Amino acid sequence: MSPLRIPFPSVLMSICLLFVLAACGTTSQTPAASNSGGKTIEVVAAENFWGSIASQVGGSHVHITSLIVDPNADPHAYEPTTANARTIADAQYVIFNGAGYDPWMDKLLQSNPSSGRKELNVGTFNGKKEGDNPHMWYNPDYVTAVTNKIRDDLKGIDAGDASAFDQTAQTFLTTGLKQYHDLIASIKAKYSGVPVGATESIFSYLAPALGLNLITPYSYLKAVSEGEDITAADEATVEKQVTQKQIKVLIYNSQNTPNNIQALINKAKASGIPVATITETLTPANASYQQWQSAELEGIQTALAQATGK
Repeated sequence: MSPLRIPFPSVLMSICLLFVLAACGTTSQTPAASNSGGKTIEVVAAENFWGSIASQVGGSHVHITSLIVDPNADPHAYEPTTANARTIADAQYVIFNGAGYDPWMDKLLQSNPSSGRKELNVGTFNGKKEGDNPHMWYNPDYVTAVTNKIRDDLKGIDAGDASAFDQTAQTFLTTGLKQYHDLIASIKAKYSGVPVGATESIFSYLAPALGLNLITPYSYLKAVSEGEDITAADEATVEKQVTQKQIKVLIYNSQNTPNNIQALINKAKASGIPVATITETLTPANASYQQWQSAELEGIQTALAQATGK
């Protein structure tokens, strides 16, 4: 989705005022590292996909609040509310994507400082910066790394429940994600090297994990994801790949289908190219990370089977 840099001075002023009032009316938070076993850790996730993972790693020892839960919301352009500010001010652990994906989180955190709060910038953790592909939750290796990082952070906050966090994280990685990894392995084994197209960079991490040959120019994928103008050369290349059936399947983000993308989807269908959908956030909103991803992988697998006859 396009990263609309929408200023929100009125919201920011409200957030600052809220923090001042909160500081006057409550005691400062206990430093996170001193939390003992048996307590519930207040965790805030900017995006619900990271919130889903944190919830499964933390189990009964965490209370998760995800700020973005609406599948139709644009995470880039989200405008925090005073309720969000209150939640951040009370949080012991905050997880956000970073890498330019949710720039509003930086302002929200700065306006509501807490010496006892631990923060995980997923982009920074994975060595990503603004301008890099921020869709790290579509990279299986990053998902594993972030899961282990969340586990370690929770152990640092609540050392008394360290063994529980070890167990829940391991259960999530081995049992919770089993179907997800099985589908990835199955697609890679059967369809490795198959040329496919996509409409956004959201698929750029997953394609190589599946062994697929994503031939859409990355400059095209990035432009669509960031709401920038697509070059005439890229537009012509992508259209040629569709009309000449150089791709076997087209994968598109169903949460972002402006007129030019919908036209491309229609051309793919008219050319007999199967299409598959992915989304930027949990769909439906109450799905777990693995339910959401597995359903998408099944859709991709079905499209590949239709395209190749395998």
